[in-house]
Amino acid sequence: MEKKAILMLLVVTLSLISGQEQEKNNLDTQKAPYRIHTLFSVECQNYFDWQTVGLMHSYKKAQQPGPVTRLLSCTDEERKGYRGMELAPTFEVPSMSRHPKTGDWYPAINKPAGVLHWLKYSKEAENVDWVVILDADMIIRGPIVPWEIGAEKGKPVSAYYGYLIGCDNILAKLHTKHPELCDKVGGLLAMHIDDLRALAPLWLSKTEEVREDRAHWATNYTGDIYGTGWISEMYGYSFGAAEARLRHKINDNLMIYPGYVPREGVEPILMHYGLPFSVGNWSFSKLEHHEDDIVYDCSRLFPEPPYPQEITQMEPDRNKKRGLFLNIECINTINEGLLLQHAAFGCPKPKWSKYLSFLKSKTFAELSRPKRLTAQSRQMMEVEIHKEVDNEPEKPHPKLIHKEVDNEPEKPHPKIHTIFSTECSSYFDWQTVGLVHSFYKSGQPGNITRLLSCTEEDLKQYKGHDLAPTHYVPSMSRHPLTGDWYPAINKPAAVLHWMNHVKTDAEYIVILDADMIMRGSITPWEFNAARSHPVSTPYEYLIGCDNILAKLHTKHPEACDKVGGVIIMHVDDLRKFALQWLHKTEEVRLDRSHWSKNITGDVYEAGWISEMYGYSFGAAELNLRHVITDEILIYPGYVPAPGVNYRVFHYGLEYRVGNWSFDKAKWRHTDLVNKCWAKFPDPPDPSSLDQTDNNSLQRDLLSIECATTLNEALRLHHERRKCPDPNTISTPKLERVYHDRVNETKTNAETTRTDAVTRTSAEVSMAVETTTSRKFGNVEDVQALRHDEVPKNNSQKSSQDETSNGTFTSMRFWIMILWALSIFGFLGVMSVMFKGRRELKKRGKGYKSKRRTSYSCFWDTNGQDRHLRNAETA
Repeated sequence: MEKKAILMLLVVTLSLISGQEQEKNNLDTQKAPYRIHTLFSVECQNYFDWQTVGLMHSYKKAQQPGPVTRLLSCTDEERKGYRGMELAPTFEVPSMSRHPKTGDWYPAINKPAGVLHWLKYSKEAENVDWVVILDADMIIRGPIVPWEIGAEKGKPVSAYYGYLIGCDNILAKLHTKHPELCDKVGGLLAMHIDDLRALAPLWLSKTEEVREDRAHWATNYTGDIYGTGWISEMYGYSFGAAEARLRHKINDNLMIYPGYVPREGVEPILMHYGLPFSVGNWSFSKLEHHEDDIVYDCSRLFPEPPYPQEITQMEPDRNKKRGLFLNIECINTINEGLLLQHAAFGCPKPKWSKYLSFLKSKTFAELSRPKRLTAQSRQMMEVEIHKEVDNEPEKPHPKLIHKEVDNEPEKPHPKIHTIFSTECSSYFDWQTVGLVHSFYKSGQPGNITRLLSCTEEDLKQYKGHDLAPTHYVPSMSRHPLTGDWYPAINKPAAVLHWMNHVKTDAEYIVILDADMIMRGSITPWEFNAARSHPVSTPYEYLIGCDNILAKLHTKHPEACDKVGGVIIMHVDDLRKFALQWLHKTEEVRLDRSHWSKNITGDVYEAGWISEMYGYSFGAAELNLRHVITDEILIYPGYVPAPGVNYRVFHYGLEYRVGNWSFDKAKWRHTDLVNKCWAKFPDPPDPSSLDQTDNNSLQRDLLSIECATTLNEALRLHHERRKCPDPNTISTPKLERVYHDRVNETKTNAETTRTDAVTRTSAEVSMAVETTTSRKFGNVEDVQALRHDEVPKNNSQKSSQDETSNGTFTSMRFWIMILWALSIFGFLGVMSVMFKGRRELKKRGKGYKSKRRTSYSCFWDTNGQDRHLRNAETA
């Protein structure tokens, strides 16, 4: 007994010693300078509550070291009804959404105000060495340790926000004594607590200062395309940091926006879902959930994204696949956090589903395990410093040196990136399909990006997210300041937005319009593009370059070039030029007194080509002189110059080949992308052309090529969508596809029995395309309706009749077979019935009466069931 007591005493003593040792070790790891604290700022709204759930769950999942604090800004009225106090460790700060002195409504100011309040009044702030400041709409993927990502005292680490152009212009000179120290940074902030104490009051005061400077809210000062002063807080940070003489280490690899593709070898440890993103037909935008109370609605999650195996099948490119995996990881992490939060609230256990099973699986746990920094992730940006201090060039920071690589032997040609601008409409969708198909077919070097300008309402309904690699841009069709309706302004606005939000390694940018088809590569070295010498095609009708219009809108009217269509420009020139392009477009558009035809050359006198003049006047302002060539672009319908290998079709005008014609404007409201096998009327066969006039022959051959390429692009698009094959007999799987498509496109269609006969997929395709009755007897009616779907002309009718002959022959054959089977079946049934009656007559009356008795019993007991079966059969 004594031995047992001694043994128990030893065990207790050892456990106490080991516990004290463990506690000592834990304290050692939190000793200065290693104590980290994470902060994020929110308001008392459902919008921030679901973001809080996502961030807090990712904070735990990523094993972020140190405590986290939510800085909660609420008015007294909001606080009374607020339900989310338990969502995160919280420090309440007074709301400054409505400024106490000026009355200005600006909720973004709560971020610097909240940080300053925490530093002054929180006891936690007294035991911190390093601070990581995040936004609520972020997901942490791995530990963010300031000294591991390169932060030093006096040198915070942050992400690159290139659109903060105010650091380079008068805005910085007005609001800081050290404009040369202004860094374009934001998003992720990791800094020493002493630096934050010096910065915080300046961050708040500079935010107030920029917000009150309404005279410099314009786009050309701030880079904010809405010109509403909404990013004043971001400038408050950059100007405050410059005032405190903090120089940032700028890293563009640590943080990524879902929807973007990570660089090779880079593992982002932070996701910022501030922009809409998509995977296939699935998409997510945080703005669609502004008033969403999903945190408090038991068992409700955001719509489930595709599963990993689906992404593996849809995207062969390894790096693009990584980007898609990031997209689903973001929303799956938020949904996993919501599930756990609902359970914490005491919600009933949700019903089993495949998606819930996936979120609880080892597969998802493995995919979302904490990520570690790679060497590439730690790499700081290499940018060139252009600022001057006291007329002396500033010495660049050792890690901010731009390296020229033009003459490296392994890279004989500079990198190229192609961009084009569109809007959220079916009109631009089919153009996108055509251009992107031709881009890959042409062998154009580099990547392509669609700049998609949409309103929030448009994005909710939009289905074409997967048609091209896409950069989303706020729509300026309705000008945010003037209210002017001018969609063409989206082109310069989108280019500016892309330049400010995307860090590209391309040296030259090729800018196209959506209504173009590429026939070959467009390269700067072939057409002699250079710095200050972009390449473009002649637009001779821009007569404003020669008259008072140019004198009014540029200081260098003599430098105004009549160009447009295709543009090849050095990226450094485009960085300076993009803002000028937008600014001059607005300027010309507002100059209504000079819209007349004799000044602009616009026959409609509606100011519609203001964007084209904006381009020419903006380029003149920077003295960019173009290399003008007429060997890149041709309009279908024009006679080509002998021996010229044109690289681009621009089908902006109507063109004809005999009785056949094509005018893009007639297809403005036709959905050719989402309707299976929809296409344009086939052009004439080249062999049918008149060979006597060579000029006309070459013109018509090019016209046919353009239309044929568009139809080829649509066909391949429909194949990728797995539309039912119109040339094969339907299978059970095909029938299911058919029913799904018909139910989507034909809600009022007649319901008929389809299990009685087997259809050909040609009929399936026809039924989907025409949304008409599915009965076999209406073949002629179906064909007639197909003709009515598109604008009529003679050539269209003849081409469709030609293509439908094979289908009719096939249909007639199967109809005859079905009729024959039906007739033989009917005769067989009648034969059996007559034979049965003859046998009954041979039997006696006693047998009949016995049979009648048994039948009457059957009717008594089972009549109701038989009636129900008969009704179902009917």
